Amino acid sequence: MSKSFRPGEVAPESGNYSAYDAEGRCGGACYLEKGQRFPATQHSGSYYMKED
Repeated sequence: MSKSFRPGEVAPESGNYSAYDAEGRCGGACYLEKGQRFPATQHSGSYYMKED
């Protein structure tokens, strides 16, 4: 399983990241460059995972 990232953390590498809520439902995706911070989400407990 891939590592998950919380809003506000720094992206370790450039790529597409999907946002998931606490129940694991995908709520969208974004592209981040290495060093950018993950954006805030509208739901508590949300996290990001890198798309392969």
